[in-house]
Amino acid sequence: MKEDEKSVLIEYFGDTPILRIIDFLLENRLFDYSKKQIIDGTELAKATFYKYWENIVELEIVVPTRSFGKTKLYKINEKSPIVKKIKELELELIEKTAPTHNKTVPQVS
Repeated sequence: MKEDEKSVLIEYFGDTPILRIIDFLLENRLFDYSKKQIIDGTELAKATFYKYWENIVELEIVVPTRSFGKTKLYKINEKSPIVKKIKELELELIEKTAPTHNKTVPQVS
């Protein structure tokens, strides 16, 4: 993940595997992904991903959406109270860190 591509969550709370997974799924919430796609999207090592994946599933931060063959697809769980709080936190961080737009407009005489 490039420095200029970091989300506010990762920038302020650290570049951890769990935050990378959550952030990836939040940023791409319209789609569902296989574990391999999430691993590729987060640029995590496979072993690192699987070390944390079960915790994320257990907390219902992600939900399976569909499957084909042996492949399951997952999506961020928008109904989860945890996800709702993370989204609120992200919005608050964006508001607090966004450049202010209180510039005065020059008067024309």
